[in-house]
Amino acid sequence: MASAQEAIRIATEGAYPPFNFVQPDGSLAGLDVDMANALCAEMKAECTIVAQDWDGMIPGLMGKKFDAVIASMSITEERKKQVDFTDKYYTTPLAVAVPKDSDLKGVTAADMEGKTVGAQAATTQANYADDVYAKGGADVKLYPTQDEAAADMQNGRVDALISDKFVVVDWLNKDGKDCCRLLGDVPGTETEAGIAIRKGDDALRERFNKAIKAIVANGTYGKIVAKYFPFDIY
Repeated sequence: MASAQEAIRIATEGAYPPFNFVQPDGSLAGLDVDMANALCAEMKAECTIVAQDWDGMIPGLMGKKFDAVIASMSITEERKKQVDFTDKYYTTPLAVAVPKDSDLKGVTAADMEGKTVGAQAATTQANYADDVYAKGGADVKLYPTQDEAAADMQNGRVDALISDKFVVVDWLNKDGKDCCRLLGDVPGTETEAGIAIRKGDDALRERFNKAIKAIVANGTYGKIVAKYFPFDIY
């Protein structure tokens, strides 16, 4: 168990802008990384932040490669069977983006029938695509990273992309602005992102919870969010 003196090892993905990404110099950046640094400063803890592929995130945590995951991981009942979560540090709905010339009118399963829908694998959006769109007759394509899913829509290989709204809006404002547009939010899909820690590491979870409350109260949280979004995401 990480004590105040020991360095807390934190994993993030590095392929999920603007929440986590790798800068040209190889360093990790993004809202998750800023949040991790702010929480560590609040806890007066020494922290190291490492990059980890998404599909190895929970196995790596359980295998003690690191002590916490700050990588926009949605708190789900399925994940709670394997790991514990802190309180939320933001809330997000799912949304669908499409090419600008798309004839898609809505985000329902009926709208997606016969269409190819992309999503990042092992995410809440992938689960939704499999559970709702695939059953409604869509062809669902899953990708190791959000960037690869977005690139395939840009290249005309998928008809729609289902994603965390904040991530896809950021992409549409940048790399995707010429090719694609937001079709709409997916009703009833709001999830909370939390910090994942090993089951039973209650002391570390409580330290993080106290720190989350403190940075929300003292304005640090708001300053971090304002670097990335013109609206509140808590």
